[in-house]
Amino acid sequence: MPRLTPLTPDTAVGASRGLLADLVSRHGQIGDMVSTMAHSPAVLGGYLQLSRAMGRAKLDRRISERISIAVQVLQGCGLCLDAHVGAARAMGVDEEEIEQARAGTSADPAIAAIITLALQVYREPTSITDEQVIALREHGYSDRAIADVVGVVALNILTGAFNLLAGLTPESDTGA
Repeated sequence: MPRLTPLTPDTAVGASRGLLADLVSRHGQIGDMVSTMAHSPAVLGGYLQLSRAMGRAKLDRRISERISIAVQVLQGCGLCLDAHVGAARAMGVDEEEIEQARAGTSADPAIAAIITLALQVYREPTSITDEQVIALREHGYSDRAIADVVGVVALNILTGAFNLLAGLTPESDTGA
């Protein structure tokens, strides 16, 4: 059961009112996560800016979705996990790779290496080594793609933690 009430452009105040009105006018409707984030204009604005910025990431979206799956399994946000599994399927990631991502790995050594990095960024960034970054470059990842991993993880921490705090579950929303 949701702990925080979703807002609308009519019930939101301050900067959130304008942000929600803009989103509704552009998309028609918005999910519970975004409308509930409107309680904090700072959180909503930060989420929207980071989400837009990560849309320009160099890291392949199919890899980003597998990273998101791995992070959300650890974080425990069912709403986010369902959204990222659905997005991965829509991008053609097969069920075996989705299951591998749930386990924090991949059958592809290059993807497994970047998922490992993402999980270290989530759990213990001090454990990342120079050799690990060199190996990622040898797998063909640019410095920009490697840096994008931090953004993917940060966005997942923000959305997952918010949904868990707000009590949003797959049954209470149709999308993250």
